[in-house]
Amino acid sequence: MATSQTTEVMQAPVGRVETNRTALRWWLKTVIATLFCLVLVGGATRLTDSGLSITEWKPIHGVIPPLSVAEWEEEFQLYKQIPEYQQINKGMSLDEFKSIFWWEWAHRFLARAVGLVFGLPLLFFWLSGRVEKRLRLPLVGLLALGGFQGFIGWWMVSSGLSVRTDVSQYRLATHLTIACMIFSACVWIMRGLTPQQVDRPPTAHSHLAAGGLAFLALFQIYLGALVAGLDAGFTYNTWPLMDGAIIPPDLFVQNPWWINLFENPKTVQFVHRCGAYLLLALTLVHMIQSVRLTPGTTHAKGAIVLFGLVCIQAAIGVTTLLLHVPIEMGLLHQAGGLVVLGYAITHWRGFYGEFTKDQAVSA
Repeated sequence: MATSQTTEVMQAPVGRVETNRTALRWWLKTVIATLFCLVLVGGATRLTDSGLSITEWKPIHGVIPPLSVAEWEEEFQLYKQIPEYQQINKGMSLDEFKSIFWWEWAHRFLARAVGLVFGLPLLFFWLSGRVEKRLRLPLVGLLALGGFQGFIGWWMVSSGLSVRTDVSQYRLATHLTIACMIFSACVWIMRGLTPQQVDRPPTAHSHLAAGGLAFLALFQIYLGALVAGLDAGFTYNTWPLMDGAIIPPDLFVQNPWWINLFENPKTVQFVHRCGAYLLLALTLVHMIQSVRLTPGTTHAKGAIVLFGLVCIQAAIGVTTLLLHVPIEMGLLHQAGGLVVLGYAITHWRGFYGEFTKDQAVSA
């Protein structure tokens, strides 16, 4: 009887920890879904050239859109003062302005929504004792990084308000990369809170290979942001040849040579293509090795899925390029990049198993 009572006392906290982890997982899934939508709306904002339609940063008041004709005219007059209107969109009607305004407003609204979706439940889980000690600092760090991301977003927009007719590709790439880092961290933590089978890894270094693939997927998104920032996807719309060659000429015509990697549209697009080829080749090698050494394991199955997703994403990328980047394909390509990144993080985290419960806090 004493042994049975002791067992019940020991098992009760474990059950509460599992309940808490389930709640945290659903919360993080909601955050991840909201981030996914935020990145896609950001991509639509870029593809529709809507990102400079709101020329002021109003973190609180900006959640309320114009509600009267006078307020719409005020916003429109502010837009008329920037180079994009004066050099590209001069003569635009108020209705045409509204069509780009709503994309940017929706992007900023979703960004604020992510802060609430992340911050308020975190506060509740923390105060109710449902956040495990090991997760407290990472989650608070993510909340702080999200706040900093808001500043980065304005820093990006401000680059196109005075001299340029668009935003800096450097700042655009920084903004998107930080968003994807937050997305990846949420996926990592959610995966760590998920019960999972831990199989023998194919090699002692397979976790490093999986981590490298996840990093390369993130780097590909960074390169894609440079392509978007330079509108490089609207040029050289052939494949597999680019400008009539496998390795096109004039890749390093600017001085110093390295500036071409960031400011020459041809070079940036070519590097993005090469990054895709490299990711495809490495995921293929990783899959072959995993299936050959540990067939049927979760690691092998994960490697197969990851390779399949990269193949699909590559096909979407080529189609997007050949069709001269229609908005639907551009958004599908961006969504595919996030799916590949999210699954690469999930596959990598699977080598470490579920977070241990020795530091769990139950409520």
